[in-house]
Amino acid sequence: MADPRTFSLNQRAQDLLPTARGSLDQLGIATRSIAGGTCWDCGIETPGSVEAGRLLAEVCLGGQGQVRLTPIAAGLPGEQSVLVESRAPIAACMASQYAGWQITGEKYFAMGSGPMRALAAREPLFEKLGIRESSDHAVGVLETRKFPTEAVWQDVAAKCKVAPERLTLLVAPTASIAGNLQIVARSLETALHKMLELGFDPSAVRSGRGIAPLPPVAKDDLQGIGRTNDAVLYGAHVTVWVNGEDAYLAEFVERVPSSASHDHGVPFAEIFARYNHDFYKIDPHLFSPAVITLVNIATGKSFTAGELAPEVLRQSFA
Repeated sequence: MADPRTFSLNQRAQDLLPTARGSLDQLGIATRSIAGGTCWDCGIETPGSVEAGRLLAEVCLGGQGQVRLTPIAAGLPGEQSVLVESRAPIAACMASQYAGWQITGEKYFAMGSGPMRALAAREPLFEKLGIRESSDHAVGVLETRKFPTEAVWQDVAAKCKVAPERLTLLVAPTASIAGNLQIVARSLETALHKMLELGFDPSAVRSGRGIAPLPPVAKDDLQGIGRTNDAVLYGAHVTVWVNGEDAYLAEFVERVPSSASHDHGVPFAEIFARYNHDFYKIDPHLFSPAVITLVNIATGKSFTAGELAPEVLRQSFA
């Protein structure tokens, strides 16, 4: 493993919150105290908003990335796309944004992401990242329809090695305006996760950007899981700037897009139902963007694989 690099992910995420705190009504956000800490409701009992979704996404990136809306690409359904960019994408996406922490308690479950993951460092992934984090305040994002209980809150704080009152969690369900956007903002993270799973050296990654269509907010979380996955699997184009050998990158890029999976080709809801709603039975190689471009900054050559599938998106978003 490379010499550990220190990133102030939790502090950077914390720095995003004071400005938002002054405009909670406009953002459609409310706060509540749990076990002395602050929980930001971005869509459970509040309407949320697109700006609340951007805040969720940038907090998830640990303040090491930017998220904005852009016009939809020609031929894709919808009106807007979600663009995410980072000059420190391994720290932003893999040490922070990746939803690698299952938060559980009595009758409680949520997918946890954000910079608190780097503090807890509970996942084997952190052994290969070469990133360390030290902070007396933890910040995280939960994809959930229920507020965490006091017992869950205290457990998360303990695993992050902070006092419960020094824990801040932002929460939103998948089928909400904010939750919908923050999940689609994971196009770059999805590409990097696939690359690392295929054995790519994280130290060779220099910068990245991803763009994916923003689907309509779903009627329920199950439909939302389908639409947000489809936005990435069939509508995302990710570009990653790397150092490497051209011959290796030309071969490697063909293995990255979602089309490399035998499960590719139909809306995610159909795939999910085929496997009785068990994520772990789905081919893991499916979870990647529709199109991937690797740019070798050493030679200036670029390598692209995959293709967009607007017809599948139209089925999913209908």
